[in-house]
Amino acid sequence: MNIIQSILTKNPCYTSGRKITPKGLMLHSVGCPQPKASVFVTNWNKASYDRACVHAFIDANTGDVYQTLPWDHRGWHCGSGSKGSANNTHIGVEMCEPSSIKYTGGATFTCTNKATAQAAAKRTYQSAVDLFAQLCQQYNLDPLKDGVIISHKEGHARGLASNHGDPEHLWTQLGLPYTMDTFRAAVKAKLGEATATPTPAPAFTPYQVKVTATALNIRSGPGTTYKITGCIKDQGVYTIVEESGTWGKLKSGAGWISLAYTKKR
Repeated sequence: MNIIQSILTKNPCYTSGRKITPKGLMLHSVGCPQPKASVFVTNWNKASYDRACVHAFIDANTGDVYQTLPWDHRGWHCGSGSKGSANNTHIGVEMCEPSSIKYTGGATFTCTNKATAQAAAKRTYQSAVDLFAQLCQQYNLDPLKDGVIISHKEGHARGLASNHGDPEHLWTQLGLPYTMDTFRAAVKAKLGEATATPTPAPAFTPYQVKVTATALNIRSGPGTTYKITGCIKDQGVYTIVEESGTWGKLKSGAGWISLAYTKKR
């Protein structure tokens, strides 16, 4: 995921300077056939644009994330409902939409190139999963907890947003299998990958080698570019306690030798 800093410093929402403690994340879709996030950045970064402001746009052509507000800044992304506004609690992210769709009324549209449109929607979906997983980790949010990750449509149903149908309308009409439940599950899975405890490497078992060369340099590190610290001339038996490529570290602490000139015992 590539995040491009594009803060809307001229937008009245940004200059108002209000902050929030993020309690959740809201997913939006822009509601017009414009795949380029940069177009929204340009049009919204004006002192005269006082209608809306979101935290990020996801480009439908590239999947790049254009961050347009600091994550803890209060956005203007969902309006309000009968019970208040999720602007006070949720980070808002807009997915850009394919250029091949044309709205015919409300949330209904036609599409002239379904395959291309599906590919664009899949691209924004996956980037949104990656971004939401990162934000859940940053703000210690559980993506499966009720009300943490919601769509604009779900926000309206909860009385916390204006009456919109995004982004579910986009996925449904393009014939994609996505729902907000699949989205939340995908974020949870991605978050699990990011926070999983790495499997520790198996412990190294020391072993002995017999030097086969008549003279074998000892070096300060595993390679010929390291300084020579000594030389083995007795073709004796030595214990190796660490490996790096074709080099072995001597138990004595004298340095490293090339294992190409030894025979394992």
